[in-house]
Amino acid sequence: MKNQITCNSNAAGLLMKKIILFSVFLLIGLAGSQILPILIGPEHFAHIKPFFDIMLYVCLAYIMINVGREFELDKTQWRSYTEDYFIAMATAAVPWLLICGYFILLMPAEYRSWDTWKETLLLSRFAAPTSAGILFTMLAAAGLKKSWIYGKTKVLAIFDDLDTILLMIPLQVFMIGMKWQLGVVVIFVFFCLYFGWTKLNRFRMSQTWSAILGYATILVFIFQGIYVITAELFGHDSAIHIEILLPAFILGMVMRTHEHHSHADEKASSAISYMFMLLVGLSAPLFVGVDFSATAGDCMIGKVGDMSWGEIALHVLVTTALSNIGKLLPVFFYRDRSITERLALSIGMFTRGEVGAGIVFIAIGYGLGGPLLAISLLTILTNLILTGFFVLIVKKLALKAEKE
Repeated sequence: MKNQITCNSNAAGLLMKKIILFSVFLLIGLAGSQILPILIGPEHFAHIKPFFDIMLYVCLAYIMINVGREFELDKTQWRSYTEDYFIAMATAAVPWLLICGYFILLMPAEYRSWDTWKETLLLSRFAAPTSAGILFTMLAAAGLKKSWIYGKTKVLAIFDDLDTILLMIPLQVFMIGMKWQLGVVVIFVFFCLYFGWTKLNRFRMSQTWSAILGYATILVFIFQGIYVITAELFGHDSAIHIEILLPAFILGMVMRTHEHHSHADEKASSAISYMFMLLVGLSAPLFVGVDFSATAGDCMIGKVGDMSWGEIALHVLVTTALSNIGKLLPVFFYRDRSITERLALSIGMFTRGEVGAGIVFIAIGYGLGGPLLAISLLTILTNLILTGFFVLIVKKLALKAEKE
């Protein structure tokens, strides 16, 4: 078994390079979001931003299709997954609620209203999902692919991504209120779940990077088209807005996944992920040199007031710690395994990435901004930087478990 947990140094090195590039592209995007409006003017930047948004949605759909492709279940053993799903749901909920509560504490007492709660509930959801794609590749590169830790982490990470997607429905209700259009969205969600379960891994479809990018583009144009048409008919506040996360995930689920990926597919997927992180950064509103007290009317959480970069850095450290402490919940379950294995499983769930960044982008779409948005993005960045360290700990714990 020890040989199975031997790190492939080349694979691990390539993956660390990928994680570093994720962080670099997010930083470049964040810098661009602050510099470009000044260089080309806010009005010109506003004209090109919709193009960036469409590109971002396409990249997000591409990523979620691939996450769905990782969703492999034995439907004859569905009862055995019930415990896993509720553990994954709780593992996603605890860091989310911890950060939500922390953000509320940062708000002045007079602004701790329901409107503030619903905004922080949406924004802090970025901490819930584990980055499945990054995590699986890192654990495989560490030689853990045949271990219990890898198998169980794969199930929990996919389930907490799914739970994050499903919870966007009630969060949408909080943000825009209960309207008949949301009834349409709820019916669509149940249809997607039924279709995904009954047709799981059923359809033979091309899975080259170009084909998946084509599927992603079609999905985005369909659902953005629905939004544009209903906005014209009923107004923007009453439009039918279906987030791309679920339909893209379901499409990946129903594909008959094959394990072999060409080098070109892997390079293209990495490039699209880098582009996604860049575009997430570019989507951030101005938060450098902005008087947030003067623009507090845009959203309730903007009324948190101005923060120095030293204060923001301190809050990033706290939110990073809270988001990862919340992911330790699996330690208290799976009592048939050693505490070392359970701890390794929990630390493996620390990785964050594209799905969490996608939640932040959705929050931006609802007009959320201010220092709390900057803290959220920088927390994702910090977790990305720490990913290699987390996986190294998991590997050491796995080796220790084998000796016990």
